[in-house]
Amino acid sequence: MPVVTAFAAHLRVYEPLAAFDGAERRHWESYLRAGNIPSVAGGLAMEQAASVRAVLGRTPTVMPVVGEHAFVTEVDGVTLLCPWRTRVRAAEALGDFRDPLPEDLADVFVPRVAAEVAEDELEQWRLEHPDLRTHILSSTWQVPLRWFVAVEADEREVALGTPAGGMTRVTGRSLVYRTAMSRARRRTARALEVLRRTVDDGVVTAGVEDLGRWLEEFHPRSLVELDYGGLVHLLDDAELRQDESARDIAEALTALDAGDPVRAAGAYNRVTARMKALQGVESAN
Repeated sequence: MPVVTAFAAHLRVYEPLAAFDGAERRHWESYLRAGNIPSVAGGLAMEQAASVRAVLGRTPTVMPVVGEHAFVTEVDGVTLLCPWRTRVRAAEALGDFRDPLPEDLADVFVPRVAAEVAEDELEQWRLEHPDLRTHILSSTWQVPLRWFVAVEADEREVALGTPAGGMTRVTGRSLVYRTAMSRARRRTARALEVLRRTVDDGVVTAGVEDLGRWLEEFHPRSLVELDYGGLVHLLDDAELRQDESARDIAEALTALDAGDPVRAAGAYNRVTARMKALQGVESAN
């Protein structure tokens, strides 16, 4: 599950409070008044700890238990929230993990009874909350290339952080892109138009289509955040500074649009090389 490992990237949508209705709106209003709001780093640590406890517990208790939290930010005086929905995301991740594996092999990693409990819980949640959606997409050991079409290079923020005592990790280390929902939708639509016209790869096009549909589910005045999350700890300072993946993806799309497949391939390969290096760490032990 993405919430188990610390080495995951995240794509988040922060919606204005006005986007929430009824009981959920009242819950988040109360949540904001209480003021006990975790930071992004603190929230990720909470989710990971809860997930590890669940995985190490007795079957079928493999679902993380955390409160109903949200990440909160403010833009131009407007409060925006990104609900975690940890258990829903964990249930979805369990299904995504098992689906491509042979059943016997999947049972070794995630016992069938645990998967069935997660599936039942997810189905019940969807029945009880047909209008709700998950505000966070997560990816372990890499950033999906399609995420970069929603952002631009000048929206990139890099922080190298400071050493955390004698530990190998540092605090405050991050690579994050933030953009308005209107821009993210416009860029995704443009990328999809270019890909449909120039690329004979249904998988690539379908991935961008899925991203576009997901973005359309949210309030138009939302904020989109692409966060490298724990992946920044797999990169040294130079690699972190030099990671210009959004710029490379934009160049690849521009080149495709201009009928220059060689330049497009060069830009695309730079990004895939970075992501393959990150994925290689998973099996390096």
